[in-house]
Amino acid sequence: MVHVSQYLFELINEGRLKLAREYGKKVTYHDPCYLGRHNGIYDEPREVLRKIPGLELIEMTDAREDSLCCGMGGGRIWMETAKGERFSDLRLEQAMGVGAEVLVTSCPYCITQFEDSRLTLNVTENIEVKDVTEIIGEVI
Repeated sequence: MVHVSQYLFELINEGRLKLAREYGKKVTYHDPCYLGRHNGIYDEPREVLRKIPGLELIEMTDAREDSLCCGMGGGRIWMETAKGERFSDLRLEQAMGVGAEVLVTSCPYCITQFEDSRLTLNVTENIEVKDVTEIIGEVI
């Protein structure tokens, strides 16, 4: 079994998936807990993003092994946390702090959490949240 980001990386490298359009945005990648720290998959999602024409990949602090959890894992979604103390709020602020226009991840739970933070922080106009596959879908 392989993660979709690993499969996309393979398809692009083998020339079986052609990236036809440019994606002229600055993006940063959030490492999901289970994909990253639990399974050690850090490079393939980033390499997929680096292959997209016109995309500028910017790293946040707290990346790879040191990445912050989005706050969805481990049951934290059920905890009441004050605005500004939520991990997803902090992570979204980090993404905007490096100048990213899009926060990209590879986990539906992270996306749900970050979308909620976009609303509660009132930054829906400042940054988008997308899955790697969504961006690939826009450029093929």
